Amino acid sequence: MRKNKQKKSSAEKGVTLIAGNTEVSGDVHFVNQLYINGHVKGNITADAGTDATVIVSEEGSVSGEIRVPNVVVNGRVVGNVYATSRMELARNAEVKGNVYYRLIEMQLGAMVDGQLLHDETLGNDQQNVHP
Repeated sequence: MRKNKQKKSSAEKGVTLIAGNTEVSGDVHFVNQLYINGHVKGNITADAGTDATVIVSEEGSVSGEIRVPNVVVNGRVVGNVYATSRMELARNAEVKGNVYYRLIEMQLGAMVDGQLLHDETLGNDQQNVHP
């Protein structure tokens, strides 16, 4: 009986992978975890108030807006990023756009061509939109 609960729990926490040889054109909405090794041309969103995480690997890139509670970037993002819970910019991160965050970790070598904007209200309102 216990094994069934563990299997169900791990199945509910799905990981979606966009592989290195893949390009997605269009908006992506997901739950749980999204790992990007390939390229996304479109906006990426997850439900506010969830524990969803998007990870842009060193090989990955996104051309579009990201609105996800937890964001980890080690690749390239062209567009604004709204991390309603936590933002991590790893050493190979390159962001061309504004970064709106509640909590941020930035490693030596990460680059942001835009503004870093601390916003405690992120995630409090589903309709919270910045210009």
